Amino acid sequence: MDITSFEQFELNRQLLNAVADAGYTEPTPIQQKTIPLSLGNHDVLGIAQTGTGKTAAYLLPLLMKIKYAQGKNPRALILAPTRELAIQINEAVKELAKYTDLRHLAVYGGLGPKTQIETLQKGVDILVATPGRFMDLYRMGELVTKDIRTMVLDEADKMMDMGFMPQIRSILEVIPTKRQNLLFSATFGARVERLSSEFLEAPMKVEVTPQASTAKMVDQVLYEVPNFRTKINLLNHLINQDTFQRVIIFSRTKEHAENIYKFLSRKVIEGDNIRVIHANKGQNTRINSMDAFKEGNIKVLVATDVVARGIDVAEVSHVVNFDVPLIYEDYVHRIGRTGRANHTGEAITFMTPAENYHIQKIEKIIKMPIPRQPMPDEVFVTETPFDESQAMLREIDEQRRKENPDFLGAFHEKKEKNTAAGKAKQKAKKAAIARKTTARPPSNTRTKSSSGSGSSKRSGSRGGRR
Repeated sequence: MDITSFEQFELNRQLLNAVADAGYTEPTPIQQKTIPLSLGNHDVLGIAQTGTGKTAAYLLPLLMKIKYAQGKNPRALILAPTRELAIQINEAVKELAKYTDLRHLAVYGGLGPKTQIETLQKGVDILVATPGRFMDLYRMGELVTKDIRTMVLDEADKMMDMGFMPQIRSILEVIPTKRQNLLFSATFGARVERLSSEFLEAPMKVEVTPQASTAKMVDQVLYEVPNFRTKINLLNHLINQDTFQRVIIFSRTKEHAENIYKFLSRKVIEGDNIRVIHANKGQNTRINSMDAFKEGNIKVLVATDVVARGIDVAEVSHVVNFDVPLIYEDYVHRIGRTGRANHTGEAITFMTPAENYHIQKIEKIIKMPIPRQPMPDEVFVTETPFDESQAMLREIDEQRRKENPDFLGAFHEKKEKNTAAGKAKQKAKKAAIARKTTARPPSNTRTKSSSGSGSSKRSGSRGGRR
């Protein structure tokens, strides 16, 4: 049966009214497949990108089953890899549970636990948590887990990338074994498969998009750029165009993020129209920046991957990958920040020679080449500084060594020449060359010997007379 309305899920009136208020008209494919299975108490393995409606896909049946406030201890646990995503999920709970008396709370690190503990003590039905803060509160004796009957693990692939497996295993040991489990991931690699086998019992697999596919509403382009400074020049050129209405710029490191922010705020973006968020920014600063961006009060948000999955803004016109991500699935999540909620978007990637290796890996994952774009004539291409050039060459050598363990690389040979062992090898090489030279038939041409020890008697006697 085709599901074209939320009424067909037989949700209660409170939830249907909240769905209508949120502007949802027709269930998305992940919602059509997941909600009936979850309402039927099946364990679910969902493979779906962000922006497909998966949060509502697990929240609506969860809210339907819990129905009303009861007791003091949480009855449902939703785990998220980052504080931004935890906050976003908690906001979605607030929106969909607005006509119920259900109590919900997001707990995460980056700030003291005092306020979170006070809220827990008053009573909570749904707990959204990052794994580390969950275990902190449990060890402090502030979190009672015996009533948890549903557990959702969101962004499981990111959990694996961030090394949360030990915390997740600890959590599984302290919550009831008799429960319903739902696991969602944008990709289904070997690590997520292993986790699902530990975490889920006879799961129903729901996959609404090909694994690690890129959003259909997103146009992708790639510029080949020689160095960091030229990336800055290209960014300056692009961001001044009228089509760049609301932009997220992703960098690999917080240092790059700060440099990009300082340049744009000083020379390109007028007024308080740009913010930067990364792991070193305080929690309140990050939340305020996110809210300002969502509300359209700022044009540009510069961010690292720590917040790539915690940004849910419907009308992001452009995503710029200033640096190519080293965790290749993050490319999918980055560009998934645009082209959401049936809006089109553009994802632009800058690639240095050292980043070409990573782009090739990403193109294998997304099963398509990223279209190349010629450098605009207006962009000034700077000469690559010596230090940056050397760093890129070392990186390329390391990439080649990954593919071929026997590859030594140009830097290895240069270094070897300066070591004692290297000098001995070089001497042995020269001796071998000399032996090969003396083994050749004598030439009629009278030449100086290249080595006294390796010369013929005739050449030696000539040398003696001299």
